[in-house]
Parts: sequence; C-alpha cells; structure tokens
Amino acid sequence: MPRPTKPSTMPDRMDPDAGVPPEAVEPSVASPTASASASAELRRRIQEDIAEAGGPVEGLPDGAVGVTMFDLPGSEDNTITVLLSRDKLQTAPAQALVRIESRTDGRRYLGVVTAGPFAEPDTLRGDAPVLKAVATRGGEYLPPYHGRVQVSLLGEQLADGTLTPPRLRPLPHSPVFRLTDAESAAVLRADGDLRLGLVVGHESVAVCVPSTSKAVLPRHTAVLGTTGGGKSTTIAGLVQQAQQAGMAVVLLDVEGEYTFLHEPTDDRHMQAGRKDRNLPVVGVPKDRMVLYHLAGRDTSNPGHPNRRAFSVQFARLSPYAVMEILDLSDAQQERFLKAYDLSRDLLRDLGVFPARGNAEQERMAMELDEFDRGYPRLTLSFLIDVASACLTQAEKPAKGSKSHVPDDKADPFQPRHKLLRSKEGLDALRKRLHATDIPPNAISWKALLGRLGRLNRLKVFFDEADGPRPINYRDLLKPGTVSVVDLSDAGFSELNNIVISDLLHGLQETQDDAYQAFEKAKAAGQESATPSRVLFIIEEAHEFLSDERIDKTPILFQQVARVAKRGRKRWMGLVFVTQLPQHLPRQVFGLINSYILHKITDPQVVSTLKRTVGDVDEGLWSRLPGLAPGQAIVSFPHMTRPLLISVDPSPAKLRLVD
Repeated sequence: MPRPTKPSTMPDRMDPDAGVPPEAVEPSVASPTASASASAELRRRIQEDIAEAGGPVEGLPDGAVGVTMFDLPGSEDNTITVLLSRDKLQTAPAQALVRIESRTDGRRYLGVVTAGPFAEPDTLRGDAPVLKAVATRGGEYLPPYHGRVQVSLLGEQLADGTLTPPRLRPLPHSPVFRLTDAESAAVLRADGDLRLGLVVGHESVAVCVPSTSKAVLPRHTAVLGTTGGGKSTTIAGLVQQAQQAGMAVVLLDVEGEYTFLHEPTDDRHMQAGRKDRNLPVVGVPKDRMVLYHLAGRDTSNPGHPNRRAFSVQFARLSPYAVMEILDLSDAQQERFLKAYDLSRDLLRDLGVFPARGNAEQERMAMELDEFDRGYPRLTLSFLIDVASACLTQAEKPAKGSKSHVPDDKADPFQPRHKLLRSKEGLDALRKRLHATDIPPNAISWKALLGRLGRLNRLKVFFDEADGPRPINYRDLLKPGTVSVVDLSDAGFSELNNIVISDLLHGLQETQDDAYQAFEKAKAAGQESATPSRVLFIIEEAHEFLSDERIDKTPILFQQVARVAKRGRKRWMGLVFVTQLPQHLPRQVFGLINSYILHKITDPQVVSTLKRTVGDVDEGLWSRLPGLAPGQAIVSFPHMTRPLLISVDPSPAKLRLVD
C-alpha cells in the first residue's frame, strides 16, 4: 500500500504569497510598523550595552601613542602594560618617558618605558603554529599586529607639576603620551654643569652633574665596569668638565692613561662622536695641568710641559699603617714601636719638634693621634738609625761578661743621619738607650731593619739632606687645577698604597686648615676666598681597597673612611674607579652614594650591586651585561631615577683607550 501523505502546506507556484504567514514576508513588503518596532528595540539594546560599558569609545587624542591595558593576575604594583597601534610601534622606545591621562578620574601619571616595545599579533599568539609554518617555509603571511610596552610609574603628577608616590593606578584604556625632550629633561632633573652624556632613547636630553651641589659629588662616586667598557672615557670627560667648572682635580693614574690630558684627542672615532654632538675637541689647558711622578721613577709622558718629581713624607704615615703595609710580625711590631717611640723622644730632646719655646708645636705634639698620622719631622733614615742603635744595644753582652763594653766607651754603632752624627745627637741617643729597656733578640731587630731597609731603598721618601721635596698640597687645591699623579712605574702595590695614604691625609689636613681659616675670617667679618671644591679620583681602586687588603690593613682603611666622612663636610669628593668591583669590600660601598656602571658580566657582582644601588629597575639591570662600549647606567642623588646613557666621547687624549 502506498504510504499516506500529509497534506502539503507549501504555496502554489503560481501564487508566491499563498500560505505564507505575514511575519515571514519582508518587512518592507509585509509590515512597515513591525519593522520599525524591531529596529527601535535593537537600537535601544545597543545603547544600553554602550552605556553599561562606559559610553562610546572615542578616538585617541592627538599626540597619544597608545592606551593602557587591563591588569592581569600577575600584574605588579607601579608597573602597567601599554598597547600601541601598528603605526605607533616605535614611538615609545626603552627608557622613554610617558604621561598617562587616566580616563574618567582625570589623574595624571608619569612613567618610563622599562621593557619593549614588543610586536604581537592581534588575533593569534606570537608562537601560533600557522605563523611558525609560514615563517619557516618562506611564506609571506603577516597578520595584523600591535605593539606592547611595560611602563614603570614614577609618580602621580599634581596640578602644580610636582610628583607624588602613586596611590592608585591609571584606569584601562587611558591614553598614553610620550614626553618631549624638554619635558623629559624637566622630569629627570639631570641638570648641572658637568656633562656626562645623552639619555638613551632621547636625542637631546643631556645627563649632567652639578659641581656646586654639596649633596652630590662630595658624597663620593664609583665608576665600575669591565675592561673596554668605557671607564677611561668617562673619567677623561669628567676631569675636563670639572676643571672648566673651577674644581681642583687630583687623579691617581696607576697605568699612565691620563698623562696626555693636556692634548686634544687624536682618535678619529672620538672626534667624529663629539662633532655629532656639537661638542669641542679640547684638552685640559697646559698651564692648568701638572704631571707628578715619584722621585727615582719614570713617567709615561716624559715630554709633558709641566712635570714635577716628588717624594713622600714618612712623617705623615701613621706608624700603625706602616706596620700593616710592611706586614710585620708581632715581635717586629714590638720593636718597631720601641724604635718609633725613641725617635719621637729624641726629636723632642734635640728641639726638632716641637721646637724649644714653640707653644703651638707643643700643643700639636700633645694632641697628635698616631692612628691618624705620624710624628712631624720624623724621617725614615732617622728611624733606621735609631733601630740600628737598638740592635747594637740588643747585641751587647751582659754586664760582668768579659766582652762587655762600658757605656762611656765608644760602641760599634755609627749613625748616618746628620742629627745623630753630632755630639749633641749622639749623647742624646746614648742617654735614651741607657734609660730604655730595649727588647732583646737581635734576630727580630735584624728582620725589622731588613723591612725598613727595603722601604728605604725605594728612595721615594723625603730626606732633608737631598732629593725632591714632597708635594705642596696647597698647589693641588688651587681651583681649576688638574694634578695627575703618575704611579705607572711605582713597581709594587704597597708603594701605591703609601702614596695614596699620604695624599689623602695631606689633602684632608690642608682642606681642613683652609675651612678653619675661612670660618674664622667669616666670623670676624673679613673677606676670604671660599675653599676649593676637590675631586680626588683613585684609579684601580681594587688594588688599594681590596677585601683581602682591608683585612690585613684595617688601620689604613679606617684612615680612608675617616677622610671620606670628613670630605663630605669639607667639599672633598672621592671617585673610586675599578674593573674588578667584586674585590671591593662592602665597607667601601657604604661610603658611596653615586654610581656610573659600565658593562659588568659577573652575575655575583650584579647581584651585589642590586642590593647596594637603589631605584634601578629590572629592565636596566638586565641590560648591564650587554652594554656597548660607552654606554653606562648612572645613578646620582639629584636625579629623579637612574638612567641609561651614552657617554660623551673623550675630548682629551688618552694614552690607552678603553
């Protein structure tokens, strides 16, 4: 049987509208009223959704480079993600400063780009398989993409332009504007009269240091980085700028790199770099630079027009520092101090110091701190003669023996110093020896004399009889003077340490005297020149202040620390330069407030610096191991934040270019 069929509801072909319900007919044909009602309902719902979402989306304001993104579960305080359109991708490079104008609440925030810009596809993951396949098989497919940067907030900008720590965060989809160079310079506050270089990411924002601010340079600086990173270029530029600013610069040159600073640079790359930045190629004026070198030692620039040999004053060295430098044993230290005390008493007996009837010298002798400096007018040759006399006394047979020589008879000791060769001096020495309990054991006395003789054979200590005189520290402190102390031919690091200790102490004493005279004149209403601003630069500081050396020479380090602390009050700033910062102890970092960091690849050193140098963001730390020569991260107290800069090429000639 045939299956029953359901009656058809399809319209007849000859009547297209037959059997079709009214709602199935096109609105324009079937029901104009129903169509208008549906359109109105749709519009109403769209308007409600728009209103619920915050209103219609407006285009980016003029000048905006991107918008802020929603926060994610992994978002961190004071950082925010900013998205950029494809055509704005390269308008916010790393270290660029931006302003964020938060939507609806009207707050303004300032920030710095610390990561990016990164390019990301709009609708795909950057590592989507289709993109990998196209890239590896030579395809040409490039999906729509946008940019992303990470911004660290510097603060909220108030109506008067000041910055305060941000209490809130910019709202999503807030427009982001890049600051102009002029606006960036005002925010960074990296102004001053000593120019270091240009901020990376800006074409005309210079990073400078104010030479007249007591809160900056006198608080001490470290210039750190591996060999070839550009430290010498940085120092040469700093010296030239400081001289122009009227500072007194003292540079300890361990390698002889800076002995040609009076000549303009002859390096073609340096010349081209300075020309690009519209900077002059000049050296330190010849009449304002003096090249010092140790007596009996050569200099790396024998043709310098203003070269002077100098000797070291043994009297300025603390006896305890001398014992550390010579690495004396306990027995040798006991005998050294005995000979030192005898020498001091003899100088008093002979009226050398204090001079007879000189009340001021008497006061100085009474107030002398031998942990800080040595006894005035005491020379190494005088001390050796006294120690030799002590050895002779220790070798004398006991009284009552057949070989005993009476005290009133001539003994085999024959002094060399002119003071002790005189009858008065020899009588005074014999009298002191007779009244003093001289430690026995001639072997220890001979060992001590061997150490002192080795020191004396260096022929660098001042002797009143002959030879070059010590440095006149007042000459070093003249405003606008550059004094390069060439230690390239010193021979061994102990001698460098002696010279550095002598210079530090001599400069500090002279600067203290200048300040006391200035304050007295000011109190009396008299006119007096303000003491000089001093910059003391120690090259290869790790050789002088290494961890190992400080453990062996605590007195010497205490002297340096004391000078550093006094220097902050007396306008004497120290600059420590080293390619091995890992050898500097934590105590040295405790003296430093400003940093210029060139390329450093040692992870342990970077980790140590992270705990020491504040406010450097992770984006800068990640760049430190890969910095190009001439780039540096700088952090100074007057700046809003640490910055990555391109150091200005050296204006003066360097003997060894980094």
